[in-house]
Amino acid sequence: MLGEILDQHDYEGLIRQLESESEHAPAAFRSKVFAISVFAYFGLAILLAASACLIYIGWQWASARHSVRMMIYAGLFALTMLPVFWVSLRFFFMRMEPPSGREITRAEAPKLFEVLDKMRKKRKGPPIHHVLIDREYNAAISQMPRWGLFGGHTNYLMLGLPYLFGVPPKEMLATVAHEYGHLCGDHGKMGAWVYRQRLTFGMLYRQVSESGENNWSHAGLTALLGAFMPYYNAYTFVLSRQQEYEADRTATELVGAEANATGLIRDALQGRWIAEDFWPKFYKLADGHPQPPFLPFASMRTAFGLSYAEWATPARLSAAWREDSNWHDTHPCLRLRVEATGRSASLPPAISLTAAEVLLGGTAKRLTEEFDQAWWKDEKKNWTSRHQYVQRSRQELAELAARPLDSLPLHELQQLALLQAEFNSRDVAKPILEYLLAKPGGPYAKPSFFYGRMLLDEKNDRGLAHLETAANNDRNLVGSVARIGYQYLYNHRGEQAAIEWWQKIVPAEDDE
Repeated sequence: MLGEILDQHDYEGLIRQLESESEHAPAAFRSKVFAISVFAYFGLAILLAASACLIYIGWQWASARHSVRMMIYAGLFALTMLPVFWVSLRFFFMRMEPPSGREITRAEAPKLFEVLDKMRKKRKGPPIHHVLIDREYNAAISQMPRWGLFGGHTNYLMLGLPYLFGVPPKEMLATVAHEYGHLCGDHGKMGAWVYRQRLTFGMLYRQVSESGENNWSHAGLTALLGAFMPYYNAYTFVLSRQQEYEADRTATELVGAEANATGLIRDALQGRWIAEDFWPKFYKLADGHPQPPFLPFASMRTAFGLSYAEWATPARLSAAWREDSNWHDTHPCLRLRVEATGRSASLPPAISLTAAEVLLGGTAKRLTEEFDQAWWKDEKKNWTSRHQYVQRSRQELAELAARPLDSLPLHELQQLALLQAEFNSRDVAKPILEYLLAKPGGPYAKPSFFYGRMLLDEKNDRGLAHLETAANNDRNLVGSVARIGYQYLYNHRGEQAAIEWWQKIVPAEDDE
């Protein structure tokens, strides 16, 4: 969304400048952001009004001409402005898709709605119109305008079933209270309005730019928004990040600093575990099972309990604590958010009762069954394909590995190297890859990719050269090579080296 007139370095520099400005004169900065938000409305309104006036003037002028040629020219002028008017009007009233999820009613979860009612009463905030349960490890509130930029708002609370299985009720309420704080105007009605408009304009811009229309008026409006949005994002980003701390204070007021801080830490550690450990290990079961031996959502409650010693470790907490805030998420880093509550780094305790069990009751079981059935319907084809592929590949691997290396034709040797890299340990695969890469007939893109990645895992910089060879000879590997090398260099040589690597690997036209 940065566009061509503001690259990543300029964008980050602008944010740093604005952060300094907001610290020295917070009231003036808030007023400036409010003015920019209002300008966005007026700019679009002026475009809409101007195009309407020009259409009217064109038709009036055409009807007053006695010359057929002049009437045609005036009519064509009016017609050329019609697409501008239509696209501008559509932007104001563009309908946005609401969040997805399984809606639950007050009758299905009375305790949950009772807790939400108490929160609303205490904060004197707007109603939550819909409560949705989805598959994510997350809890969030989304406020959707009914008709583009107008028509009031509908508030959606999204609660991930995995999240509800992984946290106690008090920590869940802290997260919901944080999100609700953005809607209640805890940072002032003006700040809450700007926060909503940042999200609304972002969604509308994405919808306009991704609509696929190719007429000149649509392209022109997209270009204008593309020039404006980076600056609008930067100003509202700084204000929104400040508001995240204020929303955290709302959570602390409702549930206490200890529960809020513990919940933030649990979300960071357990959320990463489910994304990086639970789901990859679960899908790995397809290698040996034609059908899942157990279904994912039914196993989560037990999995969270048994995995506590895996994710609740000092090493993982230390790693999460060292992470800094980034320019792509308005939420500050974990360390700053926890310290703002007055607490320090501390592992969250294991839990006995989850938010799902306490607040959903018997509905939790029904939702689990529904989600598992829907998941298997979506994933059955991919699961079966993976299982069949693994069985065929392992059979082929056994046959190739039983033959001497020097007896294998080059294409079979390359296949053996790739299969060893995919299905066997590094100690087994690495010598085969080295043997292949030393043979004439290269370059060998995929073997170079696997070998380079193995070297980087060993903190051997020579892996970068092999990754570069892979990217230069197989365009499909460019994205993976860029990401792996970027992360390695960022960790070992710093951000500048990582950026230079990215710019070298990714063609300029792909990075726009």
